[in-house]
Amino acid sequence: MFGLFKSSPTKKMRKQLEQLQQKAMEMQRNGDIRGSSHISQEADELWKKIQDLEAAEK
Repeated sequence: MFGLFKSSPTKKMRKQLEQLQQKAMEMQRNGDIRGSSHISQEADELWKKIQDLEAAEK
């Protein structure tokens, strides 16, 4: 019953992932390929963490 109002720990991480992906896209459009690849790598690592947490929840 009390778990009803408990927020998912991955919700915040998904929002951060979306922001990282948006930033990487903007950097790539502006010609900063190295910066874009660095941000994309951070986003990939965050995505792996999200997948691990969601697998542990189930």
